[in-house]
Amino acid sequence: MTGWLIRRFISNPGQAEDPQVRKAYGTLGSSVGIGLNLLLALGKLVLGLITGSLAIIADAANNLSDAFGSIVSLVSIRLAQKPMDREHPFGHGRLEYIGALGVGVLILTMGVNLLKNGIQAMFQPVPLTLSLPVLLLLLVAALVKLWLFFFYRTLGKKVGSATLLAASKDSLSDVLATGGVLVSIGLHYAFGWQTDGIMGVLVALVVLRAGYGVCKDTVGQLLGEKPDPEKVRKIREMLLAFPGILGIHDLVLHDYGPGRCIASVHAEVSAQGDIVEIHEVIDQAEREIGRELNIVICIHTDPIITEDETANQVREKLESFLQDMDKRLTLHDFRMVPGQQQVNLIFDCVLPGAYGDREALLRSLAAYAKSIDPRYEVIVQFDTDYLSC
Repeated sequence: MTGWLIRRFISNPGQAEDPQVRKAYGTLGSSVGIGLNLLLALGKLVLGLITGSLAIIADAANNLSDAFGSIVSLVSIRLAQKPMDREHPFGHGRLEYIGALGVGVLILTMGVNLLKNGIQAMFQPVPLTLSLPVLLLLLVAALVKLWLFFFYRTLGKKVGSATLLAASKDSLSDVLATGGVLVSIGLHYAFGWQTDGIMGVLVALVVLRAGYGVCKDTVGQLLGEKPDPEKVRKIREMLLAFPGILGIHDLVLHDYGPGRCIASVHAEVSAQGDIVEIHEVIDQAEREIGRELNIVICIHTDPIITEDETANQVREKLESFLQDMDKRLTLHDFRMVPGQQQVNLIFDCVLPGAYGDREALLRSLAAYAKSIDPRYEVIVQFDTDYLSC
């Protein structure tokens, strides 16, 4: 069914990086969610009123909030595609994250209300009126929500949509919640136990957990979380494939919403190379990487000396020393500046975000440099590897 809907309503479904294709995926997912959740909410509300089941009414209210959340998702996904303007030079992509956060807040609000009603029902239980239609509708509802979970997840992964992925988590929690209602009815039918209030509380806890997860994920995206490791790996791999680029460092990714990523990176090139040829390679790299990964990338060139054997040997020794101390430590922009009484070893050392005592590391580097040659003095600039924070 998911594949048929994609083929039926989305042109060029394979071009997920295209903004119009992303909008089509978001529109399809949100529209299907609105329609199915409204139908489920209406059916459960009617049956809840007939049977007097608080858990069923609570589940209906949850479906109604899901439908409203899908409306918020639809609006935010479409607004996120607005082009850049004078006030927003990087576009409006983060509106999708704000929409996902709004969905999370709605889920949390509904969860609090369900928890309050469930606690009340534990002390004032209401007898249930059982019927085959109730059981059938709840079973169908659980199956529909399970399908929605896979549907949202498939679409969300194809276009990297935080809103659709949030909706998939919410749908899975609904499957568990409806399952709780079925258990409540089954226990009442089999043993006469009044567990409606307890199941209502469990439904509320499931909803609250889903809402917390959605809010946590979207707040992380808005604040600037660690970038996708696969995208980092791909950028590194593509850059090192270009002739003349010997290494890279200081790669930073700025996320301005799905499909709106700006990257900056330093590329190491030979100081003895032709500057015009190097410039052409860098321009080509920016164009090809930008086109394939749908990002804007700015590449800064760092010339390194490759024909000074002494400098190369000292650099290799320092690199090996750092690796022995911590596999995450690297250096770049290494150069030797000789003087009358001493030789300055100048370089940048890249540290992971959670690295401890920098002064101790500096003392260790200075002592090791002296062990190579008493004239060596280290001048180190510590950089933070934001990708490993």
